[in-house]
Amino acid sequence: MSEVGQTLAEKIFSTKCGRAVSAGEIVVANVDLAFAQDGTGPLAIRQIEKLGLQGVARPAATRFFFDHASPSPRQELSDDHIFMRTFAKRSGAGVSEVGEGICHQLVAEHYAAPGMLIVGGDSHTCMAGALGAFATGVGSTDVAVAMALSKTWFRVPESFSVKLSGRFEKGVFAKDLILHLIGEIGADGATYKALEFCGDLETLDMESRLTMSNMAVEAGAKAGLFPADETTLAYLKQRGRGADKLSPDPKAAYERSLEYDLARIEPTVSKPHTVDNTALASELTDVKVDQVFIGTCTNGRIGDLQVAARILDGHKVAQGVRLLVGPASREVYLQAEQQGLLRIFVEAGGLVLPPGCGPCVGVHQGVLGSSEVVLSTQNRNFLGRMGNPEGFIYLASPATAAATALAGRISDPREVIL
Repeated sequence: MSEVGQTLAEKIFSTKCGRAVSAGEIVVANVDLAFAQDGTGPLAIRQIEKLGLQGVARPAATRFFFDHASPSPRQELSDDHIFMRTFAKRSGAGVSEVGEGICHQLVAEHYAAPGMLIVGGDSHTCMAGALGAFATGVGSTDVAVAMALSKTWFRVPESFSVKLSGRFEKGVFAKDLILHLIGEIGADGATYKALEFCGDLETLDMESRLTMSNMAVEAGAKAGLFPADETTLAYLKQRGRGADKLSPDPKAAYERSLEYDLARIEPTVSKPHTVDNTALASELTDVKVDQVFIGTCTNGRIGDLQVAARILDGHKVAQGVRLLVGPASREVYLQAEQQGLLRIFVEAGGLVLPPGCGPCVGVHQGVLGSSEVVLSTQNRNFLGRMGNPEGFIYLASPATAAATALAGRISDPREVIL
């Protein structure tokens, strides 16, 4: 009988535990990076103090991000920012300040690498899985333990194999694929599993992978993992970070196998109020919108803005539609400025927001009015997500969002992409 190999998740945990581990085991593993944002950071710091500790085990591997309330819209949140800065200065932990960008984007740009174990006080920490890291969101208490001890406990997850083949048609993107997948298996279809993407991955650039890993949690997954291949190494090299390839064993055992032909995916939209409530964009053309938001950690990268700008260039958004654009980081913002994309958005009638989470979290910068409808490129459309439980949130790709902004109703981007 041939020996069963390890999944990518099992390989990473084995390295961080110093021994071979298998799915289902409860382990204590060494953590390479622990971080929190300004919503969860204050809670994590208070938990560290409850443990009787004044600092963190590894300051260089601990970071706080100011992105959810960036800049702060209220006194209470400003005071939380002061609290976090004070602790970071005392402990030596790193800080990414207001305006630098969203934590997940900055982790991808500057910190994540294949084989790392990353925990963050935010559910979309799983985005770093696109770089071959096991990255997952945990509660503030677990983040506090990881910061204070540089290790924490996990249950090693079982893995689903997600095999991809073919190539997207024009007007179809990774966001459409991941929405399609979530709609198929359900919001709890992969609860506490690792989605491990494989197959013809050379057709997916790093930005596409980041989008898919980001939304793995919307199917309940603990992580969304891509192997570290040539695409990964090229991205890291461009950013001055070296790495080695990392992939699962050929005979790894998966709990479930899924297969998708990219050529068969169509522009897909999530309807209120759950991500798995999906439909084709072409089926929703009677839905009028009040606001369109292009940005967030899911789709606020330069490639996303380029796609949207190509559709918007030389046109005006529909009367009565507010278009908001939020670059995911300062780097993306500057790239968009240098490429003339910001001018295109403004001339089309849009408003460019500072780098950060913006309307997605519902704290400021685009809170919906009662009964208003938004089509957003974010990752979550739960009731009240954008600051008003009387609002209606649809999710889609930047291409669908840009086409929708021009039409004033949900539109299939293939109608405007030649």
